[in-house]
Amino acid sequence: MCGIIGITSNKPVATELYESLMNLQHRGQDSTGIATYNGRFHVVRGKGYVREAYTQESLKELIGNLGVAQTRYSTAGSSSDIQNAQPFLTNSPYGISLVHNGNLTNYKQLRQELRENSNFHCNSDSDTEALLGVFATELFNTPESADFFDMLCSATAKVLNRVRGGYSVVGVIAEKGMYAFRDPHGIRPLVIGKRARENEEGFDYIFASENTPFASLDFTYVGDVGPGELVFVDCNGILKRKKITNETFAPDVFEYIYFARPDAILNQVSVYRSRLRMGQNLGNRWKELYPNITPDLVVPVPFTSNPIALAFAHEIGVRYSEALYRNAFVGRTFLMPGSKERAKSVNRKLSPQTIEIEGKDILLVDDSIVRGTTSREVVQMLLDAGAKKVYFVSACPPIKYPDFYGIDIPTKDELIASKMSEEEIRKFIGVDILLYQTIEDLTEAVLRRGDHGIDRLSMPYLDGWYVTGDVDENHMEQVKAARSAERK
Repeated sequence: MCGIIGITSNKPVATELYESLMNLQHRGQDSTGIATYNGRFHVVRGKGYVREAYTQESLKELIGNLGVAQTRYSTAGSSSDIQNAQPFLTNSPYGISLVHNGNLTNYKQLRQELRENSNFHCNSDSDTEALLGVFATELFNTPESADFFDMLCSATAKVLNRVRGGYSVVGVIAEKGMYAFRDPHGIRPLVIGKRARENEEGFDYIFASENTPFASLDFTYVGDVGPGELVFVDCNGILKRKKITNETFAPDVFEYIYFARPDAILNQVSVYRSRLRMGQNLGNRWKELYPNITPDLVVPVPFTSNPIALAFAHEIGVRYSEALYRNAFVGRTFLMPGSKERAKSVNRKLSPQTIEIEGKDILLVDDSIVRGTTSREVVQMLLDAGAKKVYFVSACPPIKYPDFYGIDIPTKDELIASKMSEEEIRKFIGVDILLYQTIEDLTEAVLRRGDHGIDRLSMPYLDGWYVTGDVDENHMEQVKAARSAERK
């Protein structure tokens, strides 16, 4: 999972790209980069948080009215190697920059094909560079046409046919304009915004993983780049779009559970409203299963779970309390690379309000249980603060399988639900009752409202269904070995 952004304007875009990255910081904390274009490309990359990676001096180097940027959470390629930071660039054809959110399931095969058939050398371990190589070589091999957009459509069609996995892409082609496309199944999100240009006719355009940066920059949300769709804005600000493939539309459900900010709208579905509906469905299930058990407080693990817990509390008629205070300056524990780092981060991130907790039965609501270690730490924190009983409710069903489309769940070994029964998990995290959301209720919560056109939600980590059809046990073992080597 990453946050990507692209802006094409009639004025310099570096500062706005930086501000957009600040609004997408929750999508990645490993590294970040910005590339702008004004006849040549200008690039600045750095490790860690956006606020740490750039200075006023470095932003001044980013000249141009077109640019792309990314904040990275690594799933392919070491997080510690700055060579894996985006954006990536190639000089031929034309000169191309590219940022990408997601994960390619066949990127090793693509790297080999690029080396053997196209004499294209990948200098990093990132699948993004392989994606750029495929895009560049297909565009290079496309016959010249009077209409560049036709050429771009032809090249993109070949890219979508060759590249497997979940991905959304934004980039700049020198002297041509900005392009954006999504994988054929629309697994990873990509939205569009526009605003009237200053002192001339036409519009500026923005492409992003979420619409969360739009309001602060005066962009109006337009909608989504569709699954298998190409969108192109030329240097005169003229937008063209074409749907190239027509496959099963299956966006990732974890965007609604955890990744996206609550004020985001993805695939015409409000993230905030979908989380409220998750809480509503969970509350109804609690009343069915435990009609005679009423907690004193419903407490979210902040911040993702707040709207879920709020709706849950309303549904069962119990007071909602933010009895756990979160330090917003500590990163998201799901994105931490190891169990020790996650455990330490929980204690730095969360602080219990004893006056709210002591002597009460607490119902704790969290977005998910992945490895179980974080959940156990939070539960123990409540017990240490004087809670009599702790009940635990998860908005996400049991996570049992690895993911290969952009979430860092590469092996079953790291997933507590793949090794333990729900009763064993309950004992492990130390709670009196454990309640998981069902897949059916989760699906209903996301799809209940919105003109979304979604055929089926992608949730392979829950149901074992991989929409791309190319994930098998052999693939899982290869990825497991590669990730183990990277982490060492």
